[in-house]
Amino acid sequence: MKKRILFVDDEPEVLSGLRRMLRGLRHEWEMVFTESGKQALDLFAEAPFDVVVTDMRMPEMNGAQLLARITRDFPRAIRIVLSGYSDQDMILKSVCTAHQYLSKPCDAETLKAVITRAASLRETVYNEKVREVVAKMETLPSVPTLYARITEVLQSPQASMQEIGDIISQDVGMTAKILQLVNSAFFGLPRKITRVSQAAGLLGLDTIRTLVLTAGVFKAFEQVKIPGFDLDRLWGHSMGVGACARGLARHQALPREAVDTASLAGMLHDAGKLVLAAALPEAFGEIMERARQEGRPLWEVEQETLQTSHAEIGAYLMGAWGLPDAVVEALTFHHQPMKSHVYEIGPLLFTHVGDALSRAADMGADDIGGNRLLDRAYLEKLNIMKILPKWQEICAEIVTRGGEDHE
Repeated sequence: MKKRILFVDDEPEVLSGLRRMLRGLRHEWEMVFTESGKQALDLFAEAPFDVVVTDMRMPEMNGAQLLARITRDFPRAIRIVLSGYSDQDMILKSVCTAHQYLSKPCDAETLKAVITRAASLRETVYNEKVREVVAKMETLPSVPTLYARITEVLQSPQASMQEIGDIISQDVGMTAKILQLVNSAFFGLPRKITRVSQAAGLLGLDTIRTLVLTAGVFKAFEQVKIPGFDLDRLWGHSMGVGACARGLARHQALPREAVDTASLAGMLHDAGKLVLAAALPEAFGEIMERARQEGRPLWEVEQETLQTSHAEIGAYLMGAWGLPDAVVEALTFHHQPMKSHVYEIGPLLFTHVGDALSRAADMGADDIGGNRLLDRAYLEKLNIMKILPKWQEICAEIVTRGGEDHE
């Protein structure tokens, strides 16, 4: 079935240019072009779209208002902004409703790549209700103490980028959101950014202050009681896996960029659990209880119950937000790396091993029934078994230090 893509722009010549640019994809996509937000909503009401690409500055209903309506009424669509450099203030208003941001003029290959990736992401989550929940996520909830700390620091005239970067880098939700923004094509960066300190520096203090204090880009996790779910434990495990992945990548003497990508993948690997805990707490609690009673891995019970797991859910959201493919791949397959058909030493391998070894070193981890640890067939295929004892030492030492990997 063709993917349905809606383009919204009040300038007819822009729409004509998009038609010409994307003509070669008319056999793969069903493309509809419209000049107003109202017309766009009417078209959505007639039949849903997989992806919507909208300008921001339009009369009557601007892009931010349109995306807010689509998020509320048609949340399954991936939402992309295509706007000019002069629209940064407007972009900030849509930061919680847009998945990705592209800047005008946008070359054909970039536009095609972003839309193709966005449309294909939907195939990773088969459950329509879960897909809707994930697409509707505006931000990942943060650890309350870290959220309180960053709002306090940003309200201070003495706030420093170093301190802000340090706080953001300790939180899964903040890290994901900041990297979503800085990696959007709107900023025109030549490569994907995976280090929080660099991302924060590129955005700048004033922008981050606006995002947090005005746009509400970060939100504290609401303490809904979910049997078996411990946010602090999940946070500690995520930090630990990120540190283990970084330590293993560094041990293999990989370049700094590869080390940063591995660290990010490890840190975000359980982002899907945050989505489930925040959006489907009752169902997630029942799944965790069943996993505990049956002594089975959590992801297996999720798969049976939801037709997907936290691995695919986290990958879907991070992919929709435009994070690097290597990170999305690592999240998707961190429990079952052989299914990836990616046989190389990289983020997936380090995330899988870091997750397994950190759980082995710290039996308080929250993946109940975690007798499944290492995929040894995958490690043997990559000829890793001979150095596994050294990797175990590295991860055990990092876990002992509380998830810190010192330079």
